[in-house]
Amino acid sequence: MWEERFATPDYVFGRAPAVFLSDHADLLTPGATALSVADGEGRNSVFMAQRGMQVTALEYAPSAIAKAKALAGESGVEVTFRQVDVLTHDWPDTYDLVAGIFIQFVGPKERATLFDGMKRSVAPGGMIMLHGYTPKQIEFGTGGPSDPANMYTEEILRDAFAGWDILECRAYERDLREGKGHAGRSALIDLIARRPENG
Repeated sequence: MWEERFATPDYVFGRAPAVFLSDHADLLTPGATALSVADGEGRNSVFMAQRGMQVTALEYAPSAIAKAKALAGESGVEVTFRQVDVLTHDWPDTYDLVAGIFIQFVGPKERATLFDGMKRSVAPGGMIMLHGYTPKQIEFGTGGPSDPANMYTEEILRDAFAGWDILECRAYERDLREGKGHAGRSALIDLIARRPENG
């Protein structure tokens, strides 16, 4: 499905980073390591690299990776792209920042597995950044999955990251213009949390 979706000349979600990421550019520390999960066509990993981060990106679809590599080349930055299925990935490395932006292609059971892997990839004292849709997004129909069970609520995210220092967890609405994939009024949610130094 993903290969078919990304196998077009256009960048489905545009070439600019998610507004969420650019809004929090102050958290993208030059020289720090970052992991972009289910990175798609590279708009977010490339932006982090442009901010001076050492970025690794995980993606499954070869067509998306090809476009991401092209975007990185045009932008004059280096990103390490790895073709992996994040649901079977062994998450061996740790990073200062792990970002999951619009990764709501899984239901609650697989989401728990995905979040557990992502949490293991955050170095002690490092941060995780999540950005996605709330169930209200179904009413807008301007992007995202069709199953509300795939969406996040503040309660879901606070429970998933219990014991972490939650810096931000909020649901809100905003008009998005991120390619054809995210266009129009959207019901969004953000989480930024720091892993405890001893956890």
